[in-house]
Amino acid sequence: VIAELLDSLTHVFVDSVRHTFYPVPQEAIGVGSAFEGWSPRDWDGVYRVLVSLNPPPGHAFHLELNSAGQVAARTFSVRVELVCTSKEEQLGEKPLCLLHHSQKELRRKQKCSLLETLCSGSYLDVEKTSHWFFQLVRSSWLHVPQWHSWHSMFQPCRRSCRLQLSKGRKSLEVEMLFGVRQGDSDIFVVSQPTEAQNCGSSIFVSSQPTKANRTASTAWPETYAVAEAKFFRHIARQLPCESLHLKCLQLFTCILRGTGFSSPTWKTAVMHVLTTVPLPRWHRSAFARRLWDIMAYLDRCLQLTRLEHFVLGNERFPAEISLPPAMRGVEPPNLFEALA
Repeated sequence: VIAELLDSLTHVFVDSVRHTFYPVPQEAIGVGSAFEGWSPRDWDGVYRVLVSLNPPPGHAFHLELNSAGQVAARTFSVRVELVCTSKEEQLGEKPLCLLHHSQKELRRKQKCSLLETLCSGSYLDVEKTSHWFFQLVRSSWLHVPQWHSWHSMFQPCRRSCRLQLSKGRKSLEVEMLFGVRQGDSDIFVVSQPTEAQNCGSSIFVSSQPTKANRTASTAWPETYAVAEAKFFRHIARQLPCESLHLKCLQLFTCILRGTGFSSPTWKTAVMHVLTTVPLPRWHRSAFARRLWDIMAYLDRCLQLTRLEHFVLGNERFPAEISLPPAMRGVEPPNLFEALA
């Protein structure tokens, strides 16, 4: 239901910004446990999607690393640069060029560059973008075919947009985040801080940023959520029982609640075991054995006080999932560094 709804919204988004200098929303990508096929016992019931933003005509996005910091908890700034469009043609006529047309002509045609609307200085502002994105979602809703079937409530947040849908006894809550893709890879910088910055996962958390993030309106955290979601789909196509690994993960996150092991820890352990235990062995009759493999793997990590990040620097990470070249060669961050 959510995938069909967001597909309809995306088409309306593109039409709405077609002749503007606002970012161009791309197809929404479902992330987190709900879309990966498992959910921990304490799942908050919110379906989270990431909408990638492309630069509008006459603009380019450049990602700049804010600080060295922890490799698995990096933030970036999105610098916006004006580029010449004088040589381009649209339906036989040349588009306005923000570099070469006069300010008088631009004002006459009510054309403002992205730098004048959603930026702080030369950098894309998360909170300004969130306000614009909320208005875009709300104004687009009445133009999607599903609008008459659902009662909708929109909730603006400082770094995301929440959409509550209800129909009879059925209700859904969607949190729409937005971000910028790193090159052609499956790694993004995103509006909403993620649990990756706290405990080594890329599942999105509450829409309310932490105190440390309240003043950094131009800070965009790096997320690996899309790459991890693609990994789960990649693995499911090769397993004899495509859901066995998900049942293992769900079981551990339920029965060991309150033991000090978070859902992200179990998720990381299960992903590592999926790349070490041959995939043909993941059949239903081996369920207990695979549970033991996961437990033994985590026990080994505790003995060594080292649990490596699954995406960063992982030599076994599938080559079919696109990562920035530098990301494959780094030293994998230790998610158990605090224990060490």
